[in-house]
Amino acid sequence: MNELHGLFFWGFLLLFGAVMYLISPRSSDDAGFFRGHDAQGRGPSEWALMMSVFISWIFAKSVTNAANLGAAYGIVGGLAYATYWLSIPVAGVVIYRLRTREGATGLVSFLVGKYGRGAALAFSVAILVRLFNEVWSNTAVVGGYYGESGTAAFIGAALLFTAVVLFYSLKGGLRSSIFTDVVQAVVFLLFLGVVVAVVLPAHSPTQLLSEGRFTLAGGVDLLLVALLQVFSYPFHDPVLTDRGFISREKSMLRAFIVAGVLGFLGILAFSLVGVHARLEGITSGSNIPADVARGLGFAGFFAMIAVMISSAASTLDSTFSSLSKSVAQELPMLAGREPLPRAVRIGALTMVVFALLGNLPMLAGTDILKATTISGTMVIGLAPIFLFSRWVGYSPLSFHLAFWSGMLLGILQAIHLIPPSWAIGDGKYAILLGTNLYGLALCSVAFFLPLLMSGKRLRSCETPA
Repeated sequence: MNELHGLFFWGFLLLFGAVMYLISPRSSDDAGFFRGHDAQGRGPSEWALMMSVFISWIFAKSVTNAANLGAAYGIVGGLAYATYWLSIPVAGVVIYRLRTREGATGLVSFLVGKYGRGAALAFSVAILVRLFNEVWSNTAVVGGYYGESGTAAFIGAALLFTAVVLFYSLKGGLRSSIFTDVVQAVVFLLFLGVVVAVVLPAHSPTQLLSEGRFTLAGGVDLLLVALLQVFSYPFHDPVLTDRGFISREKSMLRAFIVAGVLGFLGILAFSLVGVHARLEGITSGSNIPADVARGLGFAGFFAMIAVMISSAASTLDSTFSSLSKSVAQELPMLAGREPLPRAVRIGALTMVVFALLGNLPMLAGTDILKATTISGTMVIGLAPIFLFSRWVGYSPLSFHLAFWSGMLLGILQAIHLIPPSWAIGDGKYAILLGTNLYGLALCSVAFFLPLLMSGKRLRSCETPA
């Protein structure tokens, strides 16, 4: 981009932050800052919750990954990645059951009542790692549109983006996050439409939808991985699950189902940008959308930046609000202490600390795709813990056997120590598929093992948390 265009894009980043700050509501009490309630104590409307869940799960890195997989595998790659958005309806159904049949008011408090404080602590550490990853993986995507990784422009844009999101997040916590999510969702959908309208007419719908091979090696292995992980993946992301406890149960469930469908369609649509790149021979590099955008001219490049900034901001402000709640409210509860008298101030300080520390991996240039696939494998043990909770009473051992089995398998997979015999097919994700399929079965058996060892019969145990 020339100097004038460069100034325009930097100005847009500053303007975006200023507008979000001006429109976001201020919250100074726990109900608003941590639970998204308004000044009258009301939770968000069903429509606002749906838009918030939709856009906060359209991470900038996920949009980039969808296009990258579309470039690598054609429409199969897009379908595979879009399948992860079925996690949202799954989470909605499970949280609805936890709230209505087991009396849950939050995942951490539910775990304390069902599996003990040690289980809740292990879970909390896992989600803190997840949230830490969300900071750098989204700021790095935005930085990639301003310069090459490691350059002053890349780092400067990533840090400036972090600062503008932090600025308005401190104003109102989750209340600000949900309010601005609605605006960001509209911006995202508008500019996604512009990008699709500019890029896709270069090829016929038949070309776009028939590109790729429905074989294990052609990306179906990743599609199957996604189908397995939707039963565990959503529960280690408080950006999603925190929103499951702030409105009425039926409204929440409807909002989650609609948001999941919209997310699936949105990710699939954007993956077609990657399919376009594949047809054009643009398949190298780790940021296919940025490569495509540079060939679209000023208007097209601006639309792509608007898509990325709106999606990244919605995730980052939600990440900050979830971090603040975890540190200021949930960790003290796990320590057996009363709610902190200055919880909002501690939550705000938590946001600042993680804004600084969370960008360290970005400065080191970590691969953004790894933040999703590996963490997804490590938490496969959460599937039986939440899906089958009604069939056990108070059973800490069930949690730990399932959870740590999944973590061990995820670590072994990450350091390439899973035996080759576990591979299913011969594609890139053959080992990942085998690890998730056999691992999910192993974690489920481990979850029920304490009941089988004690000779107890499986029964529905719906004890309130």
